[in-house]
Amino acid sequence: MSLKQWGAAFVGCTTLLLTACTVVDLDDNGKPIMPADPNAKASFDNMTPQQIAQQTWQERVIDAAHKHALDATALTTQLKATSDKPQSVFVRLTSKVERVDVSNEREQKLVITFNGQPLEVQTGPVIQGNAIRDATGFKFEDFTNQVQFAQLSRAYNRETIKHLPKVDDSWAGKQATVLMAVTIKGGKATDAAALELKQEAQ
Repeated sequence: MSLKQWGAAFVGCTTLLLTACTVVDLDDNGKPIMPADPNAKASFDNMTPQQIAQQTWQERVIDAAHKHALDATALTTQLKATSDKPQSVFVRLTSKVERVDVSNEREQKLVITFNGQPLEVQTGPVIQGNAIRDATGFKFEDFTNQVQFAQLSRAYNRETIKHLPKVDDSWAGKQATVLMAVTIKGGKATDAAALELKQEAQ
């Protein structure tokens, strides 16, 4: 092969190599900015618990609750199931509001009747427990930063307050539908946290 032919072959190979390459932008430090993998698991590494709660509220909480909420019958069955491990679930109940507990202004509750027993539903402004976070299905190992997981409960509890109507004594004696997250432990529903509240027509 002549020198001219070698030169042509080299140019051809170089052209093929260049056309096969993808141009990647560089960041301020000269490192390549790789495009996001659409199949990669969502990462919350650089997000605050508040940002995670706000970003996932509709899909992981509200949409999931409407789709998977237990009714009174299913909740009764779940409470009878023997399990030593606490389990948090979404629940939708329509019941008479027995009273509104405002004895603690920071931890107000709507008290409804379930299976003939009072069930306290937290309405804020401070909500305790992990019911909302755990009902979403998030697990400890989903987070590289485990502090985020621990603080996500508080962020969800604060987020739900933004979406709830004002509850006062006027709710007492009326029918209401409550969408909530509940932790089942020892055959009892605890740490019930309201997600949506709606008075029913009389």
